[in-house]
Amino acid sequence: MDRPRPKQYFAFLPMAGVVILALVGCSLGAPASGLGDAHDAAAGQAVALSELDILEDPKTYEGPSTARLVSGGIVPVDVGVAPQLPVTVTDSQGTEVTVTDVSRILALDLYGSTSRIVFELGLGDRVVGRDTSSAFPEIADLPLVTENGHDLNAEAILELAPSVIVTDTSLGPWDAILQMRESGIPVVVVDPHRDIASAPALIQQVADALGVPDAGQVLAERTAGEIERTVQEIAAITPADPAQKARMVFLYVRGQAGVYYLFGQGSGADSLIQALGGIDVASEIGWEGMRPVTDEGLIAADPDLIIMMSGGLESVGGVDGLLERLPAVALTNAGRGRRIVDMDDREILSFGPITAGVLDALARAIYAPATSQEVQ
Repeated sequence: MDRPRPKQYFAFLPMAGVVILALVGCSLGAPASGLGDAHDAAAGQAVALSELDILEDPKTYEGPSTARLVSGGIVPVDVGVAPQLPVTVTDSQGTEVTVTDVSRILALDLYGSTSRIVFELGLGDRVVGRDTSSAFPEIADLPLVTENGHDLNAEAILELAPSVIVTDTSLGPWDAILQMRESGIPVVVVDPHRDIASAPALIQQVADALGVPDAGQVLAERTAGEIERTVQEIAAITPADPAQKARMVFLYVRGQAGVYYLFGQGSGADSLIQALGGIDVASEIGWEGMRPVTDEGLIAADPDLIIMMSGGLESVGGVDGLLERLPAVALTNAGRGRRIVDMDDREILSFGPITAGVLDALARAIYAPATSQEVQ
């Protein structure tokens, strides 16, 4: 994610996914890496969270850390899946769309979620292009259809002659999508709301649009199960006493343009913090959605830990640059302890099949920072 987005580009951020708490139920026998059986095999059975050197008090640790996926590899649910076509769906905008051909798929959105889902459904060999945020190895060599960061290039899309486009409203300009429809390409708009709890539903929407509902159900159930197991693993290593839980905020930064936002209640980032066993202090002070940072708001939040996108942290020159550009950060517990946890922009809010992996990676960086730095 290379440049800041105007406010309307963040309209897709959801109301709080508090139902993630419902995922914490009876133990299912957590797999070693928190990524599910298939992903565990790809990850080489990474060390379980419970076996790491967990901090006694996550609120007092000093120094930054970076969250890295234990395994980001594609694990299709069914490599030989056969789409059932034609299929007619009513998309998230209430538009009835009939899809007759999925031989040339474009799946586009701000965080690369939909393209990842297509690959995990076993249809990756049919994808003909990508957006900027879709950069996992299996798709990285395909041509880009976005420019200047995240603007859709209508000419580039038409040159690829897609037989179907699956997208949401997080990319623009919207006129480019309308142009695709006018040219006769079926365009299915999936729900733009993203949080942890909605990941399985998003998977099913994409699968239904591509005529593989059964594969979608398998992938959705697999993803939900991985999330449940990982949330349980995290709950087992986090302090039970609310007074000992780390106070966290999600800070969005684009230093080149002087953009600084706190993501609060209903932003989707709050569901991450809840699942990580932290206290979302932006929500605590009534910070809804995403809003520009104020010194007063940041000082009032007084987080113990700040979560950021890696690109955002890099855009201000790292932790030193952040403290220089936002002096109010230095007046918080997080700033005094330089406690910044960053993760790849294309992963941290993707809310798709890698959701459990994102939670696992963030938990390692927060609660076992020494060992998290060893994951490459």
